[in-house]
Amino acid sequence: MRALVKYANEDGALEVRDVAAPEAGPGEVLVRVHTVGVCGSDIHMWHDSQSKSSVGILPVTLGHESAGVIAAVGPDVEGWVVGDRVVCETAASICGVCALCRAGRYNLCPFREGYGLKRDGAMAEYVVAEPRVLHRIPDGVSFAAAAMTEPYAVAYNALIERVGVKPGALVVIQGAGAIGINALQLAVLAGAGTTVVLGTSVDAHRLARASELGADHVVDITSEDPAELIGRLHDGLGADVVVDATGVSAALQQSMQLVRPGGEIAKVGWGPQPLGFTLDPLVKKAATLYGCYSHTWSTWEAVLRLFAAGRLHPESIIGGAYPVEEWETAFGAMQRGEHIKSVLRMPFGLESEADR
Repeated sequence: MRALVKYANEDGALEVRDVAAPEAGPGEVLVRVHTVGVCGSDIHMWHDSQSKSSVGILPVTLGHESAGVIAAVGPDVEGWVVGDRVVCETAASICGVCALCRAGRYNLCPFREGYGLKRDGAMAEYVVAEPRVLHRIPDGVSFAAAAMTEPYAVAYNALIERVGVKPGALVVIQGAGAIGINALQLAVLAGAGTTVVLGTSVDAHRLARASELGADHVVDITSEDPAELIGRLHDGLGADVVVDATGVSAALQQSMQLVRPGGEIAKVGWGPQPLGFTLDPLVKKAATLYGCYSHTWSTWEAVLRLFAAGRLHPESIIGGAYPVEEWETAFGAMQRGEHIKSVLRMPFGLESEADR
């Protein structure tokens, strides 16, 4: 089968290869992949600039934002049949017995193995999954939209499960990529009083889309100081919630500047760079800093229900769909800020133009 494989810890060490198709073993299903989203982490893997705390295996097939159908069901699997339309969570393997797993926080399991890092992922014709990571795609939700469940689940975890955005809040979102734009949609849905999205000159297209999706203000921080704007909003004390969706370590310094005393910072983006600044503002403001990582079963179910109800709009972030052989074009369009999100269509997804 065709698969997009990272084969070395070097910049550019990524290529489409013919690899052996996996099989569903006991307690597993085989999913035929239709559509898979490109994540910023995949682009980092392409350039070998991923966080060094994310140590994977090589070679490894990338991809963790997938939608497809069950092609085979292994022994000892109940409740799933061939033809079921499904999405797969990213936690391909967990230990299931540590204190975190037992408490339902398996996203934090120290033995967790994620797709596209320590397990072969979904930028391939087939991927193997345990039934515990499967979710049914609701009727009326397309494969492409369903493939966006994971990035929306990341934003949902940060804004709803971690900080809990309250109606009327001033929410500032750093970053106009997929997580930032998804965070915006969730902040609006949660009833934020005012939303502000920050980006750079590279994000001109994405900032425009943020305005279309409900952002009250968008700021190019290369030409405008967001602190001046934030100081004029609400009571002038700062943002109730700041969401760092940039993946740049220095963004935390700006977060501490923009958050109000007693406010909250949701740090979603990973930044491998050293900080080089003091955290004293966090202490002086008695602000709460939340690390926000991954998601669990209930997160995915909530996002899929919101898709089905038309309350979230995953199609709005997809800028282009490409055959897996055109992965470099898809990755590059996101890297240059031309797309909020690119998706790859596997051969199954190219067989018909219909994407029910």
